[in-house]
Amino acid sequence: MLRTWNRPLVLFSGLMVGWGVASLIGLIVDDRVFLGAPIWAKPLKFSVSFALYGLSWAWLVSLHPKPPRALNRIAVVLVATSLIEMVIITGQVVRGTGSHFNSLTPFDSMLFQVMGITVAVLWVGTLLLALRLGARRLAPAPELLAIRLGMAISLVGMLQAGLMVANVSGVDGFEGGHSVGVPDGGPGMFLTGWSTIGGDLRVGHFIGLHALQLLPLAAMLLRGRADERSSVRVVWSLGLGYAGLVALVTWQALRGQPLIAPDWITGTAFGVLAAAVAAGLASARAKAAA
Repeated sequence: MLRTWNRPLVLFSGLMVGWGVASLIGLIVDDRVFLGAPIWAKPLKFSVSFALYGLSWAWLVSLHPKPPRALNRIAVVLVATSLIEMVIITGQVVRGTGSHFNSLTPFDSMLFQVMGITVAVLWVGTLLLALRLGARRLAPAPELLAIRLGMAISLVGMLQAGLMVANVSGVDGFEGGHSVGVPDGGPGMFLTGWSTIGGDLRVGHFIGLHALQLLPLAAMLLRGRADERSSVRVVWSLGLGYAGLVALVTWQALRGQPLIAPDWITGTAFGVLAAAVAAGLASARAKAAA
């Protein structure tokens, strides 16, 4: 199956899997900590995320009956910029310092500026892929809708990196940061490192990014379970609910509130969102049964 997928993106994903294994080994044998987190956690998380990103787009490009050369060129650019970012992230780990928001020295600042350029190119390239592929009927209606919604939400999730750059980290020598209301580097959740004492902009960024995998997967699970119209309604409910969740956790973070400690306002908003999604799913089911 992978043989028919976009080759540069598949090879890149394979490389990221190997990179992730190497980062995991680093996490085990290297006990260094930077800003409160194991220093190898960042390249591990980024390698996993990039592997999923590469495979997702490799699959989407393969859905095109005759992929034009432009798609392959865009894919190559995306691979190149992503590799530059991973090299900088890992290189900074080897040096014992941070990659993101780092302005401790002119060299560190220059590397972060280069990363900013690669992120911008990555977003524009992803947008171009989304526009070229999203305009075609690549799959049955429910899956096509899930793909389009996943693309759109994922692009919004990528843009949330801008909120982190504009944020104040509270750490000397760092311009921007993840945490809101508290300095970066405080207590964090297991594996993710998301702040447990303040808001964390990585939550909405993470959830938004992975709409590209989760929504199409949900649509695929609907195959044969309902007619096409009902499945489309279900996908609309799930997609709009997913977008609402991204907005909700981002709003929560901007208010300086940890994900695991919502106040009554956040809890009420989540309840309303969950009820709306449930109502949408119930309506789709009722119309399918009618």
